[in-house]
Order: sequence, then structure tokens, then C-alpha cells
Amino acid sequence: MPRGRTRLAAALGGRLPGPGRRIGLLGGSFNPAHRGHLEISRAALERLGLDQVWWLVSPQNPLKPERGMAPLGQRLTGARRLARGLRIRASALESALGTVYSADTVTALARRFPRCHFVWLMGADNLIQISAWKDWETIFRTLPVAVFDRPSYSLRALAATAARRFAGQRLPEAAARGLAERTPPAWVFIHQRLNRQSSTRIRAGRADPARD
Repeated sequence: MPRGRTRLAAALGGRLPGPGRRIGLLGGSFNPAHRGHLEISRAALERLGLDQVWWLVSPQNPLKPERGMAPLGQRLTGARRLARGLRIRASALESALGTVYSADTVTALARRFPRCHFVWLMGADNLIQISAWKDWETIFRTLPVAVFDRPSYSLRALAATAARRFAGQRLPEAAARGLAERTPPAWVFIHQRLNRQSSTRIRAGRADPARD
């Protein structure tokens, strides 16, 4: 196996995906991983008919400060513990690929696994801010995208720059199950039971002695 694929296999627990697999990609710092990540992933597996979800635990999100960011190994261990026994693989794939930006990550994965069907997964809060990401349109033009409702973000998300830019490529929610095979750009907004948990809230709770 070529060295590059060996690194990817190691990042994925020793197993590379077979052709035709439908895989959701959920990127983030996972600082720490929490039930909100699980809910999006479970909803994606069910609503999009995916075989797996890969959590892309970022070495360092370029839009977030390094201060307060736990080491990658610690965040990866926590994510793997939370996802244990599920069809979710928590990985440091971006480290293995040598990518920093999500646009570069999706481009690299699409090139290395051309026979897999990847879908980019994100919460509605990220749809609001994705237009600030480097080469963000590349994500929409490389992979289908599924956006999941989050508390208080829906209206702003659907009025955001990205939603307006690709308004003509938005699919009805009823078409979500076939999203993985769609030719990008194609995206869908998924309504679901809302979870207010976030990594920021968890870290704030840990820092509050009254909550210990």
C-alpha cells in the first residue's frame, strides 16, 4: 500500500472505505465532542442513508484561538470514546492529509476515494459563517452538503450568504436520502429535534466551580 494510503488507513483505524460507500464528513475541533455531534451524526446516518460518518477532528481550526484548545490527542480520544460502538469514526484525517482548510480536505478526500460518495455535514450555525472560510464555495462544488437545524439559527442560516449563493441548488428535505449520489452543488436543510449542547457550553461549565 502506498505511504499516503497507509497513513489514511491508520487514521481510520486500519480500514479504508470500499467503493460505493456513502460517508458523511463532520469537521470540527471537538473540544470536546458532545451529544450534539452524536445527534447530527445519527440523523445523517438515518435521514441520508449513510453507511458511516467520519468525524474530522481538526488539529487547529484556523478561525479559533489556540488558547483553550485541548491537545489533538486528547480531543481525538474523547471523540472516539463517545462514538464507540456506532457507525462513526473519529479520526485525525486532516493531520494524515496535511490539510488545514476544509476546502482542501474535501478536495483531497474526493481525489483519493473517487468511488465513494461523500456528504459534507454541518449545523445551521456553520452555514451562517461558512462564507468566511477559505475557498468555501469549493466545499459546495465538490460534495453534496447537508445542513442540520440548531436552536435559534434556522432563519439566519437560510438567509446567509451561502444559502443565497446556492439557493437554486437546494433540494427539498424529502430528497435527503438520495443526496449522497447527487452531483454537486446540491444541498438540503434537515429539520430535527434540537439540542442546545455545544463544546463552548461544556467548557464554560467545566470552568465554573459552582458546577463541579
